[in-house]
Amino acid sequence: MRNGMKSRTPGEAPGQRTRGAAFPWWVLGTVLVLAFGLWHLRDVRAGVIETGDAFLYGWYGLLMAGCGIACLGSGWLFFHKRAALETVSAVCALCLGVMYLLVLAPLSAPDEVSHFISAYRLSNEMLGQPAADESGRVYVRSQDAFLLDTELAPGESLAAAEEAGETTVLGQTLTEHTYRKIHDAGLWGTGETGMETTAKPPVETTPLAYLPQALGLTLGRLAGLGGLGLLYLGRLGNLLLYTAAVWWAIRQLPFGKEILAGVSLLPMSLHLAASFSYDAVILSMSFLFTAVTLRLAFGAGTVRKRDVAAMAAIMGVLGPCKMIYGVLLGFCLLIPVKKFGNWRRWLLAAASVLAVYAAAMVLVNSGTIAQYAGETESYVGWAGESGYTFGWVIRNPVKTLGLLYNTLLVKGEYYHLTMLGNWMGNLDPVLDVPYLLIWAVTLALLLLAMKKPGAETIYLAGGRRLWVFAVCLGCFLAASLSMLIAWTPASSKIIMGVQGRYFLPVLPALLMAVKNNWIALTRNRDRELLYFMVCVSGYALLRLFSIVSIRI
Repeated sequence: MRNGMKSRTPGEAPGQRTRGAAFPWWVLGTVLVLAFGLWHLRDVRAGVIETGDAFLYGWYGLLMAGCGIACLGSGWLFFHKRAALETVSAVCALCLGVMYLLVLAPLSAPDEVSHFISAYRLSNEMLGQPAADESGRVYVRSQDAFLLDTELAPGESLAAAEEAGETTVLGQTLTEHTYRKIHDAGLWGTGETGMETTAKPPVETTPLAYLPQALGLTLGRLAGLGGLGLLYLGRLGNLLLYTAAVWWAIRQLPFGKEILAGVSLLPMSLHLAASFSYDAVILSMSFLFTAVTLRLAFGAGTVRKRDVAAMAAIMGVLGPCKMIYGVLLGFCLLIPVKKFGNWRRWLLAAASVLAVYAAAMVLVNSGTIAQYAGETESYVGWAGESGYTFGWVIRNPVKTLGLLYNTLLVKGEYYHLTMLGNWMGNLDPVLDVPYLLIWAVTLALLLLAMKKPGAETIYLAGGRRLWVFAVCLGCFLAASLSMLIAWTPASSKIIMGVQGRYFLPVLPALLMAVKNNWIALTRNRDRELLYFMVCVSGYALLRLFSIVSIRI
């Protein structure tokens, strides 16, 4: 530029880039994370002394190096390079996600074994092989059977072990033994070509929810990888989808980019994204749907046919995964009718999106809907007693409200913790982020949601803000009522089975609606807050590895 002046990122304060380049204070964040990593090395050492598995030192050293590079690299992108927020967020999600993929071992996420079997069934179909036998049991390679029973004896049938009820699934409870099993097994296959069936049930939902994982499995099978290699590639497929969705959603948003970036970097978000769980697809599609509807409502000109097709396609994938997220269709009502041109086009667009969503629901979930709507009696298998029914909820609205109220009082803290980063793994209370950091991350998200200096426009105000709150409340009610009917015994005074992670899909929109004109920050510290969240996730990885190392 003329006069030797440097260009500046829009919204950047004068001299901000110069000061950041002269003093890379963010290096201190990397040093702190590595210092805590050295502290937790004591736990890793205790595990090595107890078991003799010295390979843990090497693994932990690589993890520390990875966390250090992630913290240092993100700081450089955030403050020196001043890279676009969607780019930095996607890079951080991918780098941290790969480490979550490795530290929280395969099949350790909630219901991950069922998601793995579902993806395996789809992979069989991709390869032109029988997907399941006549009774619906999915075929898996004989060399992969040890994943579903780590104690399987040579030559022993997986089906026989499962019938005897003596199987131990890899990663279901993360211990040092899990790491040792992974170390000993390696990534490459044995060359066995036989197939076995497993009694582990697949999840009956849209196959699109398992497409990324199945592609990874198929690629691994073609490359001759063993069971662990398949698991890591399948998880990587999910993570790549999540990373791409985060990048595109933040790029699409007309406002609130920093909020979505913060939610995408939460430890629980990264844990789910780097697993076989269809929660990765749910998060990806919900983030995209929120971004598309807000762009059409506040940032775009007229609504085009391809915009309507995009909304319909996203809901066609998202809806059948978990029916409770059908309430996200309410975000479409934020788009003014004038954006469509007239009421006729608005009605046609609404009918198109609803038709695709309804068709997907009928194709995938019609049986489940009919069962819950028509049953007069309910039996909760895990509790061994009767449960609630949809008819009971309709006939007893006051008692239902009482259950909801009691549940919030008793489980509110649990929802908060499990939404952000506690009870990771297979709902393991030991695998968590320290309570103090959970609250620090909560504060960071709230600060990201506050109004910044300058003439920042509050888009979600008045009736629009109330409507977003109503949609988020609808998600909570849908999740609670579904688990009341499907999982809660009649003797319980609270609703059981609801987890905080169920609310992650609506968390970005909820935080965007919190922004107001009453509370405003004096300085914009969004990038510092996001960098802090990267450091928290890096520290959480080191702590989680050390915890698993001493669980003998």
